[in-house]
Amino acid sequence: WGREGAVSRAHAYNPRAGRCRLSKIGAGRRPPPARVRVAVRLRPFVDGTAGASDPPCVRGMDSCSLEIANWRNHQETLKYQFDAFYGERSTQQDIYAGSVQPILRHLLEGQNASVLAYGPTGAGKTHTMLGSPEQPGVIPRALMDLLQLTREEGTEGRPWALSVTMSYLEIYQEKVLDLLDSTSGDLVIREDCRGNILIPGLTQKPITSFADFERHFLPASRNRTVGATRLNQRSSRSHAVLLVKVDQRERLAPFRQREGKLYLIDLAGSEDNRRTGNKGLRLKESGAINASLFVLGKVVDALNQGLPRVPYRDSKLTRLLQDSLGGSAHSILIANIAPERHFYLDTVSALNFAARTKEVINRPFTNESLQPHVLGPVKLSQKELLGPPEAKRARGPEEEEIGSLGPMAASASASQKLSPLQKLSSMDPAMLERLLSLDRLLASQGSQGPPLLSTPKRERMVLMKTVEEKDLEIERLKMKQKELEAKVLAQKAEDSKEKENHCPTILRPLLHRTVTVAKPLKKAVVMPLQLIQEQAASPNAEIHILKNKGRKRKLESLDAPEPEEKAEDCWELQISPELLAHGRQKILDLLNEGSARDLRSLQRIGPKKAQLIVGWRELHGPFSQVEDLERVEGITGKQMESFLKANILGLAAGQRCGPS
Repeated sequence: WGREGAVSRAHAYNPRAGRCRLSKIGAGRRPPPARVRVAVRLRPFVDGTAGASDPPCVRGMDSCSLEIANWRNHQETLKYQFDAFYGERSTQQDIYAGSVQPILRHLLEGQNASVLAYGPTGAGKTHTMLGSPEQPGVIPRALMDLLQLTREEGTEGRPWALSVTMSYLEIYQEKVLDLLDSTSGDLVIREDCRGNILIPGLTQKPITSFADFERHFLPASRNRTVGATRLNQRSSRSHAVLLVKVDQRERLAPFRQREGKLYLIDLAGSEDNRRTGNKGLRLKESGAINASLFVLGKVVDALNQGLPRVPYRDSKLTRLLQDSLGGSAHSILIANIAPERHFYLDTVSALNFAARTKEVINRPFTNESLQPHVLGPVKLSQKELLGPPEAKRARGPEEEEIGSLGPMAASASASQKLSPLQKLSSMDPAMLERLLSLDRLLASQGSQGPPLLSTPKRERMVLMKTVEEKDLEIERLKMKQKELEAKVLAQKAEDSKEKENHCPTILRPLLHRTVTVAKPLKKAVVMPLQLIQEQAASPNAEIHILKNKGRKRKLESLDAPEPEEKAEDCWELQISPELLAHGRQKILDLLNEGSARDLRSLQRIGPKKAQLIVGWRELHGPFSQVEDLERVEGITGKQMESFLKANILGLAAGQRCGPS
């Protein structure tokens, strides 16, 4: 254990530990170190298991240390010392109040925190994190206290406004899955320019009360992948991560923003497949779990040894825990162990990992950013829009007297009205005069904000830069307006020159110009050949199908006093009365006696209309005339005439016409 101090000192000089964080806290100093705290929880014996009557292989010595039998030499014991040890009689409240509750205050300071449950399968990690309705675990207790803290700190009258959001995900076989949205696929893990780990596309749910948290968390917990093994009937087959973000916004100047993140992580347990009996899918899941936990151990060893490369990217789990181990979070590892002797090797492995993790150094810092207060649009007067010479000429006599006193007198008069904390003598006189005029303008418009010169130095510089950018924008707009006016004047001059050079010509109408009306399209109906042959073969047949009608069109001439007329050929459909009467009777018989399939042989009668006609016939009786079809289909007279012509020709030709 004497190696801990040496390794900690070696890690303190590791250039990678705070490489990405120096820009956030200043170039001259680094964040203070904070070691990862480790707590060990020993679960009681499980009733009904083999060896439950045997003495335990682990024994607690005090609240921070324990000992375990040495399997190589039964006369010796291996002793471990951690930040806290919770024995078999410890409760959920003891673990939460002793290890987890103290780190929640760091979230309100804009810092990150992490709680990890580690241990072999069946050691009680999920019970420690979730618990039961009678004995709630770390997650419900932490959310309840955190929401209470945010309500107290975010009330009216307090300097900060707080909001809380939650996300819930699992890492299953090296895939990041969103438990709040089961339809999303494998998500990617990214790192922004400031070194923060983020997951694009991860669902974030705002929560204001514990009821909101339960409404989102309980259905998502049922989406987590679990399975049965020989050691546990509901063994976690994935690493579950609950991410809670606390956003803070300052209500007054300088309007700072803070963001604190809380990671509550329930790791899947390492498994010995010889004892769990995993096969098939369970064996594949066990391999992915053990591989990610192996990379987690490599990361801890690399941090303790001060290696130049830490293998965070070798696993999705370690990539997500980059802030928690060797990063910027207040981290707590809760190592869960079992007292049974057949868990001996897993218990020793978990204790050794916890001992190595206790030596990891984190450097938490406050995630704070400054958002400048955005002023409303200010309508400047003509004196502010003009330059220094024009503004001097536009001044009144009283302002000229004030200006003649010099910048020192103006600053002295201004210092009487503004805050005494601001030293005006160190400012540029020209800039001071411009800010004073802007202050007077805002006061005349009824602005209730603080004076420009009484704000802190950083915000004052931002406001001065904003005023300068506004002036440059106004000058640019003036130049653009002048260019547009010059273009318009040049275009007008060119147009006037063209009118002078080219005399206007009067267009006269052409003599003997003939205007003709557009010829209408010729329409013809092609009759079935069988119908024409049958009618031609009959001795008394009179075919009156197509009739040539003449249509006249007018030719209008500009000089001719009267329009000329010219005949034009056009074809029009004519049906003989005998054929029309025979077709109507045949359609009427088909409507009264035909089935739905027979009705579909008519044009413009589909399956739905055929069923409608049959139903109407059964309800109201047979059709008296073909026009009764209008009450069934609701068609107009023109549509009925077209329907009759189309079906009469088809029936006369002896052809079956399908539905349109």
